[in-house]
Amino acid sequence: MKWKILIAVVLIIGAAAGYYFYNETIETQAVKTYETTKVIRNDLIKTVSATGTVQPRDSVEVSGKVTARIKEILVEENDQVTAGQIVAILDGKDYEAKLDQANFTLTNARQKLERTERLYKIGAKSLEELQDAQYQYDRAKSEVELAEDDVNQTVITAPMDGVVVGEPKTPGTMAVQGSTNPTVIMRIADLSEKLVKAKVDETDIGSVRVGERATFTVDAYPDKIFDAEVTKISQTDTANSWDTNNSTSSSSSNSVIYYYVTFVAPDDENLLLPAMTARLDIIVGQVRDALCVPISALKTDAQGSYVEKITKDAKGIDIAEKIYITVGLYGEEFVEVTSGDLNPGDDVSTTYEAGEKKTSSQGGMGGGSRRMGGPPPF
Repeated sequence: MKWKILIAVVLIIGAAAGYYFYNETIETQAVKTYETTKVIRNDLIKTVSATGTVQPRDSVEVSGKVTARIKEILVEENDQVTAGQIVAILDGKDYEAKLDQANFTLTNARQKLERTERLYKIGAKSLEELQDAQYQYDRAKSEVELAEDDVNQTVITAPMDGVVVGEPKTPGTMAVQGSTNPTVIMRIADLSEKLVKAKVDETDIGSVRVGERATFTVDAYPDKIFDAEVTKISQTDTANSWDTNNSTSSSSSNSVIYYYVTFVAPDDENLLLPAMTARLDIIVGQVRDALCVPISALKTDAQGSYVEKITKDAKGIDIAEKIYITVGLYGEEFVEVTSGDLNPGDDVSTTYEAGEKKTSSQGGMGGGSRRMGGPPPF
């Protein structure tokens, strides 16, 4: 009898404990709280990041068309020059001597031609002799023209308006002409407007369009923001890796693909110098006064993207409602909501539970779409 009473007591205690823990679980679930953030309206900007190099609008290397020592340099670094201005003179003694010899030969050839013409008219010279004299004269005339051109080429003129960038060669230097490796006497650049040539990753190049705006900074003026505009997008990658006939394409086939994008950058203060490194944010998308939710609140499942809108019941307990939304432009912290039952001021949850999938940022607001490792090396 006693053992039956003992069993009954144990069962009663177990039932009471189970009821207690069940009520505790229900109460805990009922008072579950969420970390929340607000739905807002905001201006969204999506950017693509790139690194480039400042370049002059136009530049030219000034070389001689004849080989001679430099006799005079008539300009200095940073001098402003105009097209046609004499900037250097080469030693032309050898070419002047050749011109004198060519003129002497031409004089003799002319005299011979005139004499042969007179004799041919009276039958003392044959037609063949007359033609030969004419040929010798024409040849001597061409030699004079070539010698005159060589003498003229010893005077070097600026081929464009611009500024002398870098130190010119010094007098006494041998200036070698040639098509492969000529001596660069000086460089002249048009610095009235600057360009930035940047590398853009293949995953971002599809977002970039001619005419899009960009901002950039340079190390020399870290607190100053410069403006730029896309003027050209290269139709081939930087390594021409698509060209199977290119010997370097195979070696770069497994590398990240970049495309050159050229920007025009107004520089009224003339602060930007050639070869400065520019860190750009290309504005590839922009929405004014967009309905936005923080990216940290965005979740996804098999049905699509959603947020949990948090409201409170009469007892002040948080209630989570799953709201499916359609998203638009991504910013650095927020994403645009193009459809869905949300309004500015709504609270949405940033709390995650096991099994929920968090959506990561696909773009940038001011910072751009960035990958590990930073912008490409230039």
